[in-house]
Amino acid sequence: MPASTATDTALLPSSSVATEAAIYVHWPFCAKKCPYCDFNSHVRERVDQTAWQQAMVREIDDFAERFPNLSASSIFFGGGTPSLMPPETTAAIIEHIQKVWKPKTNIEITLEANPSSVEAGRFADFAGAGVNRVSIGVQSFRNASLKFLGRLHSAGEAEAAISVARDNFSRTSFDLIYALPEQTVEDWRAELQQALDFSPSHLSLYQLTIEESTAFYHQYKRGKFTLPDEYEATALYEVTQEMTARAGLPAYETSNHARLGEQSQHNLAYWQGRPYVGIGPGAHGRLPSDTQGAAIAHQQVKRPEDWLKAVAKTGNGLECFEAINPTERAIEAIMMGLRLTQGISVPWFAEQFKHSPMHFFNPSEYSALLADGYMARQGDYISLTEKGRPVLNFILQKLLA
Repeated sequence: MPASTATDTALLPSSSVATEAAIYVHWPFCAKKCPYCDFNSHVRERVDQTAWQQAMVREIDDFAERFPNLSASSIFFGGGTPSLMPPETTAAIIEHIQKVWKPKTNIEITLEANPSSVEAGRFADFAGAGVNRVSIGVQSFRNASLKFLGRLHSAGEAEAAISVARDNFSRTSFDLIYALPEQTVEDWRAELQQALDFSPSHLSLYQLTIEESTAFYHQYKRGKFTLPDEYEATALYEVTQEMTARAGLPAYETSNHARLGEQSQHNLAYWQGRPYVGIGPGAHGRLPSDTQGAAIAHQQVKRPEDWLKAVAKTGNGLECFEAINPTERAIEAIMMGLRLTQGISVPWFAEQFKHSPMHFFNPSEYSALLADGYMARQGDYISLTEKGRPVLNFILQKLLA
């Protein structure tokens, strides 16, 4: 998406549409850059906590002036490593969001955390700041795997962090990465069972992917390690679906599993095509437009120091603030909505975009995907089947060609 100039930004009026929006806050700092991570995360020896708190609050105010009729439906602190943030900064941001975008209910407030013993010991302070859900980056219960993934914690620290989190928060989730080098189905089955033995209400389970902007990309290209082939990866995926479903945590999205009622309400806003605001370096959002089906897209500059300077100068760190036409927004909604096991509500989609999702499909490819059992139409919903979900990206290429 091309960057907009200050003049472009001024030409886009504030929307008068009254609606709920998910609020994402990006804390860009980490203790160490993981070799698989392509998120906007940075290692800094020193962070001016006062300056960062003030800048976050100021950018919230800037967006609130542009979109005063929003109501916060959820708050999510992502990163980076938000659990490195002082709890008092978290509290100040939560308080300010609730002040300017008054939530209608007791909303979900999530904080991503790493399971080092120091951070786990601060969980009570984050709960006191208003956080009521924590998502822990466990990634593995095997020390050898954690070393390969570049994580700073041990398996024991991960287990302890989960226990401490459950003592302090009403809702706890944790992440695992699988399809690692030389990982067999039996290896993964044992590790996943260890995770399920914690009786989690929500799990995020990701197959390792190699992104171009990561250290792993260069190592992989040089042959430093290999990954499971397509057939092995499929077998690992199938074991994941079988075990989680049997444990009462079926997939509700490509990589996310939850008990009934425990889905991440914040992430559902993305997947269901609802409005969201991004605060902080590299954050992005989709906000209401006065034109049906359209949206206003924004993205902030990524480098933390540049974002901080921009906020000090203009009140925001915007790099891009521009209109997305209804067709572009509809395509985004299809790409995100088909990640959900439930799929896309055809009546809702038609109400938003004046057309059904099928209007945007390649007709022959859609018919073939239905006939071959990769997609299904059930009642009001169109979705991928169990056969289709593992090859989502391939299907999207065919469907939207």
